[in-house]
Amino acid sequence: MTTPADDARLRDDLARLLPPPAVPDLSPLRHQTLKHRVLNAAEARPHHGRSRRFVLPVATGAALTAALTLAVVNVESAPQPAPRRDAAVTASSASQVLGRAALAASETPQATVRPDQFVYIESVVAHAGRSAGGGPATTAPAHRRQVWLSADGTREGLLREEGSPDTALGVSGPVETIDHRGATPRPGVLGRPEPSVTDPTHTFVAALPTDPEALLRLVYDQTRPADAGTDPHQRAFTAIGTLLAETWAPPRVTAALYEAAARIPGTTVLPAATDAAGREGVAVARTAEGEQTQWIFDRGTSAFLGERTVLTRATSAGPAGTVLGTTAVLTKAAAGRPGIRPAG
Repeated sequence: MTTPADDARLRDDLARLLPPPAVPDLSPLRHQTLKHRVLNAAEARPHHGRSRRFVLPVATGAALTAALTLAVVNVESAPQPAPRRDAAVTASSASQVLGRAALAASETPQATVRPDQFVYIESVVAHAGRSAGGGPATTAPAHRRQVWLSADGTREGLLREEGSPDTALGVSGPVETIDHRGATPRPGVLGRPEPSVTDPTHTFVAALPTDPEALLRLVYDQTRPADAGTDPHQRAFTAIGTLLAETWAPPRVTAALYEAAARIPGTTVLPAATDAAGREGVAVARTAEGEQTQWIFDRGTSAFLGERTVLTRATSAGPAGTVLGTTAVLTKAAAGRPGIRPAG
């Protein structure tokens, strides 16, 4: 007469003679991947009190495969987070973004402007202002801005902004010169100062060095102020940004400006930023004295879109994140005379 223990041993012997149950076949790579998912899920399980070690049952062969098969059903059927669109951009450095911009600029058509013509730049701008009594800065609505700049600096230009009267640019005002005490004043005309990176003409910009190192040295030299306490790198970064937005440099000069900016320390990348026209792109930024200057580039073409200036810390002008100014460059072209928009 058999006992219950004998029956149990008999069932175990018969079970070992049967083939294992069929399970889906997994490749070694998939097997290892799912094993990591199961282990990571166990380690991430929330627990209370003091930390403790997790002891997992050892499963081998068909049992482990079956467990991982169940895991793939549970994991892959669960909703997965959408991949970040800016993941690739986040991994880029400022020098990489500026390098792509330089390459794109070098492949654009040559800007042809005769000395007797004007550089026409159309943009959308919005700037913050403060009342005479102080208080936080308030940003006016974005509006269209048009400027006509004499190519060689010898002719009067024009600034036209929505909501404001036209303003003449580059006017030579009358002056009176006194040679010595008691002398009769001599009437004259105030001449235009020599062009520089902070007060350029198109002719000056077109002749800038195309070697990035030489160009950067020139920018640092011509933006050196009397007050040595200000950040020289930020002054250089700001000056280059103004040249990009407010001039129409030849392709090789524009490319050199980007490559020179890539050598300025302290630049970072913002995965997303929006210009004054609402166009979204990636930005190269630099922060100094609580303000961040952002250059915004098109993600696909690497073309320069515009700039933003944002507070990075709370000041009397407002809390961190306050936009102090934003622009969007729409058109650059050659014009025959001020006040007349170029055809096309």
